[in-house]
Amino acid sequence: MALENTEIREHIIESVCSFTAHGLGVGTSGNLSARTERGFIVTPTGVPYSELAPDLLVEMSLAGEVIGSKLKPSSEWRFHCDIYKEREEAGAIVHVHSPFATALACKRKDIPAFHYMVAIAGGDSIRCADYATFGTAELSEYVVDAIKDRKACLMANHGQIAFDKNVHSAFKMAQEVEELSKQYFYTLQLGEAVILDTAEMDTVLGKFSTYGKQDGQ
Repeated sequence: MALENTEIREHIIESVCSFTAHGLGVGTSGNLSARTERGFIVTPTGVPYSELAPDLLVEMSLAGEVIGSKLKPSSEWRFHCDIYKEREEAGAIVHVHSPFATALACKRKDIPAFHYMVAIAGGDSIRCADYATFGTAELSEYVVDAIKDRKACLMANHGQIAFDKNVHSAFKMAQEVEELSKQYFYTLQLGEAVILDTAEMDTVLGKFSTYGKQDGQ
């Protein structure tokens, strides 16, 4: 029988295998998922990215049940599941331990509106979720709360998580968060950042509704 969602599975593997090359992590840190009609597909726990094949990815229902796989899902499957349940617009989710985002997360810092591009994540800040042990329902609750009205958040003493409509755009969102984290980190070396006010960020958020889109898109 043909493997379901083969193209999505291939996109997931291609993306996680490029984490290191794009500065989003090393080894098998992080995980990635994509929504399906039955729930979502997520990377398995403990399998090196270089050894992944489409049939090794794990499909799960939104009830948290594994569908037709002998492998265990990522230990972080729970917040993937809960974000899909809470956010209908989420088509794919990327979680990484990228260095600059993780550095800020280990200081438990939000990323404020030091740069207008913070709006790319959907608000006037990128919040840092409270800390809880990885893989727990408590951590998932904190992440869902921090990512409310946003497409990304940091995770205290852990890393970052980002989502968007598909694997490609979610991966780009994670890259944007890491770049903003890097810029904010360097800004803090010079002292306190100058923060754009709420009115300006509201203007930017309005402009972002058509940002990067050609006519007809």
